[in-house]
Amino acid sequence: SGVLMDALSGQVLFEKNPDLRIPPASFGKILTLYVAFDAIRAGQLKMDDMVTVSEKAWRIQGSKMFIKVGERVKVEDLLKGIAISSGNDACIALAEHMTGSEETFVSKMNEKANLIGMKDSQFKNSHGMPAEGQYTTAMDMVTLARRYIEDHPEALAFHSTTEYEYNKIRQYNRNTLLHKNIGVDGLKTGHVEEAGFHLLATAKRDGQRMIAVVMGCDRMSKRAQEAQALLEYGFKNFST
Repeated sequence: SGVLMDALSGQVLFEKNPDLRIPPASFGKILTLYVAFDAIRAGQLKMDDMVTVSEKAWRIQGSKMFIKVGERVKVEDLLKGIAISSGNDACIALAEHMTGSEETFVSKMNEKANLIGMKDSQFKNSHGMPAEGQYTTAMDMVTLARRYIEDHPEALAFHSTTEYEYNKIRQYNRNTLLHKNIGVDGLKTGHVEEAGFHLLATAKRDGQRMIAVVMGCDRMSKRAQEAQALLEYGFKNFST
């Protein structure tokens, strides 16, 4: 499925199966970051707060930023670990720090999703690893991206960073469009076996911003090609 939206007007310029329910994979992390940036703005969380890593956070499979049990990590480092390295471990550590348990944090995520008009999404964890009954749609993701960028433009500094080193392990942002010099400054890739490859890309040119989401590609290279094609189509054929 795929959707292209003009970020300023909110107008949808292209859609294909926009309401198809698909496992979100790492797209869920955008909502996790949204809740965290909200808390920072409200003064409930600080960039230099120290978070103690639990065994649950350390044990999670999939992509990680490689934090260790009992280690104390700055909130700012966790945000980078989520936005750049797509760390599942960082999501759990942050969620537990903010609300005491990941379960409580997930209810905050779903609350936020409802609040911003995501009509057909349900999240079961903070990181997007496969879970029964966890789904979203391309239309909901473009809705989330638009509100997130509007509310927290400062987050784009994290999402547009191409690499991040933590515990002497350097990892690269999987959003390959960041290297293409086409105005892309976010936002997130995703992949789980059952759903395929996802990419949520946003780009700004000459005061215009486009948001493109593609979900369920069969190859990693394809998601970048498809998202780039959507962005180009938007910039070439529409003016805000």
